[in-house]
This record gives sequence, structure tokens and C-alpha cells, in this order.
Amino acid sequence: MSQKSERRGIHVDQSELLCKKGCGYYGNAAWQGLCSKCWREEYQRARQKQIQEDWALAEKLQREEEAAYASIQGAQSQPSLTPFSKFEEKKTNEKTRKVTTVKKFFSPSSRTAPKKAPCEKVEKVSGERERHGEALLRDLKGMFTQPWEMMSPAEESHEGKAPSPSITRQSSIETDRVSRDFVDFLKNLQKPGREIHKQCRAFIENMANKKDLGADELSECVQDFYQNMSDRLMTHFKGSTERVERVMDQVEKYIMTRLYKNVFCPETTDDEKKDLATQHRIRALHWVTIQMLCVPVDEEIPEVSDNVVKAITDVIEMDSKRVPRDKLACITRCSKHIFNAIKITKNEPASADDFLPTLIYIVLKANPPRLQSNIQYITRFCNPSRLMTGEDGYYFTNLCCAVAFIEKLDAQSLNLSAEDFERYMSGQASPRKQEPEVWPQEDAGAGRSPGLTQVYQSLDLLTGLGARQDRVLEGARSLESDLISWQESVEREVQEILEKYPLEIRTPASAIDSDNVENDRLPPPLQPQVFAG
Repeated sequence: MSQKSERRGIHVDQSELLCKKGCGYYGNAAWQGLCSKCWREEYQRARQKQIQEDWALAEKLQREEEAAYASIQGAQSQPSLTPFSKFEEKKTNEKTRKVTTVKKFFSPSSRTAPKKAPCEKVEKVSGERERHGEALLRDLKGMFTQPWEMMSPAEESHEGKAPSPSITRQSSIETDRVSRDFVDFLKNLQKPGREIHKQCRAFIENMANKKDLGADELSECVQDFYQNMSDRLMTHFKGSTERVERVMDQVEKYIMTRLYKNVFCPETTDDEKKDLATQHRIRALHWVTIQMLCVPVDEEIPEVSDNVVKAITDVIEMDSKRVPRDKLACITRCSKHIFNAIKITKNEPASADDFLPTLIYIVLKANPPRLQSNIQYITRFCNPSRLMTGEDGYYFTNLCCAVAFIEKLDAQSLNLSAEDFERYMSGQASPRKQEPEVWPQEDAGAGRSPGLTQVYQSLDLLTGLGARQDRVLEGARSLESDLISWQESVEREVQEILEKYPLEIRTPASAIDSDNVENDRLPPPLQPQVFAG
């Protein structure tokens, strides 16, 4: 039995792609195998539990500090300990303020700005006057401007800044274009469109003040906004799912284009570190061949090679998109090219067991930039309905499985010994350099090196081109001889006709009165005369 037939290949049961809670939706490795709905429920439950525990801890600390403060107050009644008791009172007050700060941190109002010191009252009054003036100008502007044509305060402050570099200008141009498209789309909805635009602007302005939040909290805010907006649209459109999805697609495009720079790969996460680790891992696996993964794709077929190149291009292009839906579209196009390549190679429809190994191979060849950041971005901020069902969710789940497989790839996965795997990973040896010992020199067998196979194919092609050139030259010589013989035959026929019918040259006939010697006596010729009537 050959080595290829002994290989187990990469097999993933379709049930493993679904949510672990059995809800029927697609799960995700970033959500511990759960779907977005179940993950949010688990996250909110754990978050509520953590908040309760923090409150209980804060209350316990406060009770201990109050007891200590009461004991110190009792000791202050003794005159001999008055100076020391003042010191203890000051120290206790500082501890109490710390406990209060801890409680405020876990309270819903913890995100409000701290109070100003008394010495800053003058600046506070002037700032309030300036803000009041700006609000008055916005109100006056709103009296003569449509609601969806107004800019948010964040946009107005952004316009007053200095010109940004070229990359920022390009993103600003794209943001303006998306905003115009969003306004044009909402104009068809009339009154609901104004309300949608108002809610989106308010949400973006609110998110601009939450830059210090973690990625999970930002994701929770966006997902809550999606859910609330979807519920309102479902009530307005009376259960029309298609219209709601069409509006939600535009809402997602508008919001995430505006928030992209703040929420993609935020500083509060280790996404960038994971990107570098994944990139180095894929570079270290450059030696993995298509046979090791049991990929049913023959790149020597031109159509298959074209589909492979298109799939690599699509998965790399994912990083240039700003909207989660557009990034998912790149993954979907990549997957469809993979299915086409498998179908052309096998002359039959591709199966799920063929798709996943090929997707792993495409990711290894492409080494997409910021792969982990893009996956996390889609996971956190995409409309959850897209990830739970449909082909977009299926292909995205398979991509997450492919990345997880690459991170855990070992010798057993490739049917190699541990020694060979370590040698290949360290660069001491390459599987391609050991195969020439069994390469056939004359037989075009399956064990031939890819490079040598390409050389033989090129020689065969050159031989075919030489034969074609010989045939073209032979045809040209035959045409030349035919032309010469035709010319000679024409000349012979013309000569035979001339000999059969010789040309006779006759003298011209003389004039009628050329022999008359008395021409001088002849009357003149008659001239026409005109008579007046």
C-alpha cells in the first residue's frame, strides 16, 4: 500500500463546527466553541457574577474601615492621645476615600468625569459658556439643515484639526463616501431614515467617549446596538426579515467604517502579538507540501492554478476591508474558488473533507497579514446573524478551524516522525531535497521532482513547437513551388493562344477625297445661318 493511501488526511466532523450547547448555530473557537448568542449569554452571566462579587468585596472593605474609624473616634476622647488620633483620623479618611473609589469603579456611573477642584471653578464656568455657545450654534444650524445632513460634534472637531497624512486622507475619503451612500439609502425610508441616522450618530458619538474600554466591552456595546436597532426595525417593517437585513447591512457598514480605527486591533488587547506569532508560525511551515496535507488539487491544470491564485488573493485582500461584512465576503469568495479548484481536479463536486485541507493549504501559501486581528474583528463586531447561519458563517467557522489547526500542527498531523518534523522546522533539511534520490530520469512517474517535471514539460513543449515550425516551413515551400508552377502554366497558355491567333497590324484607311487633285475648286463647306424672325 502506498504512503498516500495510508495517510489519514484532515477530517473534521460537521457537528464539531456547531455550537457546543446544541442550539444548531455555528460555533467559534474565539467563543470557546459557542455561537455568538450563547456566548453573549455566558459572558453577561459571568460579568454579572463578577460585579456582584466585587460589590460584596467593596462593601466588606467599607464595613472594616467604618469599624476601624469608629474605634479611632472612641480613642479621640482621651486627651493624651489627641495629636496621634488626628493623624489616625487623616489616615482613615484616606482609606475611606480609596474604598469609595473602588465602589464607584464598579458602579454604572463610574465612567462619568471626576469633579473639578474648587480652584477650577472659573475655568469650569468659561468651559460651560463655550459648550453652551457651541450647542446654540448646532441648534441654529439644525433649524435650516436636514437631520441626516448634520455632522456630529466629533466630526466638527475633526475638521478643525491639521491636515492628516495620505493614509488618513484616504480613510477620510472612504468614510465620507460611505456616509453619503448611507444618507442616500436612508432618504428612501423618509421618517424612519431620519430616526435611524439620529440613533447611529448618537451611538458613534457615545462610542468616541469609550476609548478606554476593553475589546469585550466595546463588542458588547456594538452588539447591543445591533440588537436594539434590529428589534425596532422588525417592529416598523412588521416582520419583514429581508428589509431588516438590508437596513442592518447599511447600518453596520456606516458604523464600523466610522469606528474602524478605534476598534480594530485595539491597544487593550494582544491581537498584534497573536498576529506576529501566527505569521512566524506560517513562515516556519513553508516546507509543508500539498501531498502532506492530502489536498485533492492538481495545480498543473491551468484552470485549477488560476483558482488557487484567486483564492490566495481573496484571503489576502480581507485585510484591506474595513467592514466585517466585506471581510466575510472575501472569505466566501476564497472558499468558492477552492471548491471550484477541487471540482475541476476530481471531476465531481467537492466535499467538506476536501475543503478544509485545501483551505489550510491556501492559508499556508498566502500567510495573510494580521490574520488574528481580522478574525477577532469579525467575531466582535459583525452582525451576529451572519456568523450563526448561512454560507458566510460556515466558511468563517472553517477558517477559524484552519488557523487553529496550523497553530497545533505537529508531526502526527502530517504523518511524519518527530525527528523529521523538528529537522524541517529548524531548516536543517527539506522534504523536497531528499526526493531526487528516487527521481526517474526518463520515466515521467509520480515520484519525479516538481522542478524536474516542469523541465521535462518545457522540453516537450519546445519539441512540439519545433515540429510545428517544420510543418509551417514545409507548407511555405510547397506554396512557393505552387506559385511558380502556376505562373509558368499561365505563361504557356498565353503563348499558345498567341501562336494560334497571331496578331495582324493593318494600315489605316485613307481619306475619302485624298486622291482628288481639284480640292481647291470645291466650294467651301456650308455654315449654319441664323435668321431673325
